[in-house]
Amino acid sequence: MQGQSPSVPTPPPVDPATLKARVLSLYRKVLDVIVTVLIFVLVLTLLGAVAGLGLDFATAAGALRSGVTNHSLAYGVVDAIDRELVIDVLSVFVLIELFRTFTDYLEYHRVRLQVLAEVGIAFILREVFISLYGHEFNWLDTIALAVLLAVLVAARIAAVEFPSRRPAAYE
Repeated sequence: MQGQSPSVPTPPPVDPATLKARVLSLYRKVLDVIVTVLIFVLVLTLLGAVAGLGLDFATAAGALRSGVTNHSLAYGVVDAIDRELVIDVLSVFVLIELFRTFTDYLEYHRVRLQVLAEVGIAFILREVFISLYGHEFNWLDTIALAVLLAVLVAARIAAVEFPSRRPAAYE
C-alpha cells in the first residue's frame, strides 16, 4: 500500500445530449449579447443619422434664407440641397429596416428571409431613387437593379407564402 498513490476520483460520465444542450444554450446566450450590442450601436447610428438629417435641413433652410436673387441659381441651390436631404431620408429608412432585422433575430433567434428581403428591397429602392433623382442612370444599371429587385420581391413573396416549419427544438 505504500507504493500506491491515492486514487483520483474519476468524474461521472457526461451525457452527450446534456453537453450538446449546454453548449447550444451558451452559444445562443453569446449570440444574444452580440446582437444586443449591435442593436445598441445601430440605435446610436440611427440617432446620429436623424440628427444629421436635422442639421442638413437646418443648413438647407439657412441657405434658402440667405437670399439667392437669381432664379436659375436658386434652382441649382435648391436642387443640390434637396438631393442631399432625399439621400439622408432614404438612408434613415434603410437603417430602420436593418434595426428591424436585428430585433427580429433577438425575438425569433433566426434571420427571417422575409425581413432580409425587405431590407434588400429598401436598399435597392434607395439606390434607384437616388439615381433617378440625380439623372445618373444608364440602361445596364437599370436592368441589373430591376432583376435584383424582382428576385428580392419573389423571395419575399415565397417567404410569406411558404413560411419556415422549424422543429420546436430550434425555437
